[in-house]
Amino acid sequence: MTIVQQIMAHALAVLMGAAVAAASLPLVHIMQLESYQGRMYLRWLSRHVASDFVPYLFAGLAALLLRASYMLLGGTLIARICYSAADFIYIFLLAALYYGYAKKKHVKPLVYTGRVIRLLAVEWALAFLFSEIFFMRLYAWEYGLGWWSYLSPLMVRYAPGALLPLFVLLAYCLVYPVEEGVKRWYFNDAKKKLAARGDLIKIGITGSFGKTGTKYALEAMLNKKYRVLITPGSYNTPMGVTRVIRGQLEDEHEVFVAEMGARFKGDIRELCGLVKPQYGVITAVGKQHLETFGSVEKIAETKGELLRGLGEDGCCLINGDDENCRKLYEQSELAEKYLYGTEGEGLFMRAENIKTSAAGSTFDLVAENGERASCKTQLLGKYNILNLTGAAALAYRMGMGMGEIAAAVAEARPVEHRLQLIPGAVTVIDDAFNANPVGSREALNVLAMFEGKKIVVTPGMVEQGAEEDKLNREFGRHMADCADIAIIIGKRHADPICDGLLEAQFPRERLVRAESLAEATELLKKYTEPGCVVLFENDLPDNFAE
Repeated sequence: MTIVQQIMAHALAVLMGAAVAAASLPLVHIMQLESYQGRMYLRWLSRHVASDFVPYLFAGLAALLLRASYMLLGGTLIARICYSAADFIYIFLLAALYYGYAKKKHVKPLVYTGRVIRLLAVEWALAFLFSEIFFMRLYAWEYGLGWWSYLSPLMVRYAPGALLPLFVLLAYCLVYPVEEGVKRWYFNDAKKKLAARGDLIKIGITGSFGKTGTKYALEAMLNKKYRVLITPGSYNTPMGVTRVIRGQLEDEHEVFVAEMGARFKGDIRELCGLVKPQYGVITAVGKQHLETFGSVEKIAETKGELLRGLGEDGCCLINGDDENCRKLYEQSELAEKYLYGTEGEGLFMRAENIKTSAAGSTFDLVAENGERASCKTQLLGKYNILNLTGAAALAYRMGMGMGEIAAAVAEARPVEHRLQLIPGAVTVIDDAFNANPVGSREALNVLAMFEGKKIVVTPGMVEQGAEEDKLNREFGRHMADCADIAIIIGKRHADPICDGLLEAQFPRERLVRAESLAEATELLKKYTEPGCVVLFENDLPDNFAE
């Protein structure tokens, strides 16, 4: 090889590494959506062998065959052309896979965090090294070392592309110790920052559902008296909360409210170790993330980690309408614990005289001592009232007056994508972030309160483990009582919904199937008219798309 040829060869190796890294973005996206849990990524791969192994395998094998043709065809003109084109075909096919991903609209796009950049950098370095191995043995066959000495480095050269789903996993495993070290440093730094704020009131909110709505309601109430910082959106993982503490917590803040999410046992315990809250709220224990937890009992045990994480002097407000939450209340040895809700005995804060409509809701808040306030809110549905009641219970315990709480209830605005009403010629109810049986049923009940044609657009519920089909079938049966048109997205999660609809005698001609949200939105135009109402219920993230 001349010096120029060597430079070109190394430049080509750099380009091939970049192509591998770019083509891996769909898989890195899945890794991010699965919270960088290797076992969850492997589970996802096992369900998408045809769609996510075959295209990459084709790219690698095509290049390998083109290169091998030089040996098989004996140096003919066609063989030399194939030999020269192999790398460029390989890069082109990988680039095409990246382009297909880039032009697709994603429910939750890939966030280019430091972790993602480091993972891509490791992928590029590995792919570059794999290509360099080939150049070390480029003329092995010509020097009489045998066809295997020629073919084996070729297989190494194109392995990153051909086996890209596993190659991403390899890069993840290599970078994992570094990431854990980085995570631990940031985590401990945030922990020190909180520890230095002995004056800061810290609150943790967890639950299978309702925690985000309760968090925003609590912020509206406490803002009447305190300077409050909450974790925004669904920032409810250890690293999400860590990021908020390090980047947004200022000396002026008097209260910090952390939403605490969980997909595995121990997640809430880890968050409590970080935040060390003095107050807690448990909004619900229900069928959410059953696929990772396995049972409602394990979910309850995990949510109960908040009670244990509060310490002896802590105070927790617990949803008394939820049977599983009441069990946690009864089992807990925490000295200061209170129930809130709309029914049952022993409630510290109760919502009474509830009246809901398409325009909003009215109700009375009644404290344990009999103090009461009339409330009006534009939020839709009974479950939103329960969230407001939980927030009111904690605000009242922290010294807020009932008048201040009622004023905050009136000012409360819908949380984006959670029973969010979007008025117009066609009224839209955006409940895209809801994915649990209780919330989905409540959303249908809200839809039923409206006048005019009622349309549901949904892919159904996911992460429900062995109960998923049963719950989606029940969802379909209830939908039949509340909707005039049902547009069901996908197949695996959607088939049981359709079965439930038909079992409930829903007219088959009003049942519409779509492969994607984009197709469903296009089909929706055929069925909408001024005055009708459309409920968008759940929107599957890319790791659950068909």
